[in-house]
Amino acid sequence: MTRPLALHPDRALPHEPGVRAIAREILSQTEPLPLVSMHGHVDISVFVDNEPFADPAEVFIRPDHYLTRMLGSQGISREALGLPKPGTAAALPDPRRTWRLFCQNWRLYRGTPTRYWLEDVFAGVFGLTEAPAAENADELFDLLSEKLAEPGYRPLALLERFGIEIISTTDAAWDSLAKHSLLADRIGPDRVIPTFRPDALFAFTARGWKEGLARFEQAAGREIRDYPTLLAALRDRRADFIDAGARATDHGISTSDTTPLDPADADRIFQAALSGEATMEAEQAFNANMLFEFARMSVEDGLTMQLHPGSLRDYDAAVFANWGPDVGYDIPVAMNYSHCLRPLLEAFGHADGFRFVVFTLDEDVFSRELAPLAGAYPAMRLGAPWWFLDTPGGMRRYREAVTDSAGFYNTTGFVDDTRAYFSIPARHNLFRRVDAGYLATLVAEHRLGLDEAIETAIDLSYNLPRSTYPAARS
Repeated sequence: MTRPLALHPDRALPHEPGVRAIAREILSQTEPLPLVSMHGHVDISVFVDNEPFADPAEVFIRPDHYLTRMLGSQGISREALGLPKPGTAAALPDPRRTWRLFCQNWRLYRGTPTRYWLEDVFAGVFGLTEAPAAENADELFDLLSEKLAEPGYRPLALLERFGIEIISTTDAAWDSLAKHSLLADRIGPDRVIPTFRPDALFAFTARGWKEGLARFEQAAGREIRDYPTLLAALRDRRADFIDAGARATDHGISTSDTTPLDPADADRIFQAALSGEATMEAEQAFNANMLFEFARMSVEDGLTMQLHPGSLRDYDAAVFANWGPDVGYDIPVAMNYSHCLRPLLEAFGHADGFRFVVFTLDEDVFSRELAPLAGAYPAMRLGAPWWFLDTPGGMRRYREAVTDSAGFYNTTGFVDDTRAYFSIPARHNLFRRVDAGYLATLVAEHRLGLDEAIETAIDLSYNLPRSTYPAARS
């Protein structure tokens, strides 16, 4: 049985008629604003190559761990979906079969953000009028494939169509920046920019760490023989990223500890890593030290520092061995920010020009720890709801939890976090709708004037993301 697909103009707005009317007025002022996408994961090659996207299964199913995770929870394995093993760029062997399995199980996404985003994409971007179902799977596959082949659906054309003013990629410390330079020459600077992510350099106990360090040495143009030369190479490489337009660093480690080490102790751990003798405990201590050092570097060069702790990654060892990371087996864990961030904030929380953005997967700390910290330290901003919280309910709970202590202006506004290029406008639009609803409630309760609510909504949608990620200095 097929069902019609249409985007209701009041989706995700408050249900009370009077508040909804106010929310509509606020939303009318933010929906047309450009998108500032400062925490993206779309690979730079997508933009440089600017090739047509392959097929619906390749575009919507293969890269989306939200989507495949739900199917896996219902016993539809990655093998059944025909997804290739990690480390291969091979095309899906039977994309139409993969797409059919997804359409047959569309009901699984009822009430989830995945359904919300996909409905927005299918109806709003591609003009579909029927929801996925077993009966229309082949028809939808063909319709979407025809659209994807059109020039207007190529990556650079979509930058314009989506209204993306600036978008970042996320790049390893050793990645070449040549493609960013090529693209900047083609479409102008400050449109698609890199973000410096050095996490893998300090995963001493991970398989392939030495090979990664060698790649970093080549990229930095210097031998790294000890802790001081490591710090020097990191500063050089950050300067390379800034020259390529970078505005931020990104740190997705498992803890928020920022306790610094004595340089001699840091060097001893690094030497042990070079000898293949580092322990997990030593690795964690070194990572904490490096967060402290990266804050110092951001004070020096102006790169906004983003911290994303709180995920127990690759929870199932067998799944990781077979399929690698980012396949839906990362689980949120409880965090302690007040004690862990104290060394960093005491040292740098009042430093001029320092921007420190903290995200979390632990909702319990929004009102108890993060909002009070951001409400005290000029350097700190609260990142938008992230990952499992990047949902209509999560966004509402976030705004209700943090505003009392942090207000609106100690947050980043919306910072999306996705590899799913087509869903970026849907994610921004959802956040604007949730904020419009929250602000409309304040207006209805006579806690804000309508003019103040509209001004705040515009700031949250556009001005705050812009000001949180200013141009850095090399």
